[in-house]
Amino acid sequence: MRAFVEGIGLVGPGLNSWQASRALLAGAQAYRPAPTSVAASALLPAVERRRAGMPVKLALAAGSEAIAGAGRDAASLASVFTSSSGDCDNVHAMCESLATPERQVSPTRFHNSVHNAAAGYWSIATQCRAASTSLCCYDASFGAGLLDAASQVAAEGSPVVLIAYDHPYPAPLDVARPVSASFGAALVLVPQASAGAIACLDIEFEPRQAAASRMQDAALEALRAGVPAARCLPLLAAIARGPRETVILELVAQTHLRIAVSPCA
Repeated sequence: MRAFVEGIGLVGPGLNSWQASRALLAGAQAYRPAPTSVAASALLPAVERRRAGMPVKLALAAGSEAIAGAGRDAASLASVFTSSSGDCDNVHAMCESLATPERQVSPTRFHNSVHNAAAGYWSIATQCRAASTSLCCYDASFGAGLLDAASQVAAEGSPVVLIAYDHPYPAPLDVARPVSASFGAALVLVPQASAGAIACLDIEFEPRQAAASRMQDAALEALRAGVPAARCLPLLAAIARGPRETVILELVAQTHLRIAVSPCA
C-alpha cells in the first residue's frame, strides 16, 4: 500500500512539536529528555476542557499540529485513534471506587472510560462527523493503527488522520503495565502526492518475524521501547532525515510492517 504524509504532529518528553523536534530526530541536534508538557485544547468548550484527561490532551495536541501542517480541514477528515491502554488515570480512579464499600463510579469517569473517548472529544473539538476508528493492539498499537489508516486511504482514496497516544498508569497498576512517559503522535495520510506532501510511505504487511527498527540515540531508544505509541519514532526519524530508508514496525506475534520511506521534495 502507498500513502503520502502531508502533516505530522508530535508531543512527548523533550519533544514539544514535530517542527521543534525534527532536527533532533534527524540526529542534527542532541535530545534532552524533559517532562511532557501539554495543555487542554482551546478547541474544546470549557466543560469538556475540564473533563479532558491526559490522553485527550495528547490526542488533540498531536492531531491539531498534523492537520495544521497539512493545511486540511479537521471537520472533513476520517480518523484512526490508537492507544495501548486508553485513559490510565481514569482506569485507576474507577478501580479505587470499585474497591470501596459504596462501589459508586462517577458518571464522568464512566463516560471517559470507553476506548473511543478521545475520538469523541476530537469530534466535539473539530465538529468532525466523518468516520472514526478507535483501536488497541498492546505494544503494537501504533503499527496496527498505521495499517488500518493506510488501508482506508488505499480503499477509499481519501485522507485519514492517524492519532496515537499513551501515558503511564499510576501505582500500583504501573507495576503490571509499565509505560514510561506521556506521548502522542499524528500523521495525515493522503492517497496521492500533493504540493505539501512530506514523504511517501510504501507499506507492506509481512507474516514473519523481524527485528523492529531502533533509535540511534540511547534516550530516544528508551522512549521508543518504553511507550507503545512511541514505536513510531523510527518512522518519524526516517522522515526527518530525508533519504530513502526502510523501517520495520512490530505487529502481533510473527508479523511486522516493512515501510519504505522516501522524500517527496
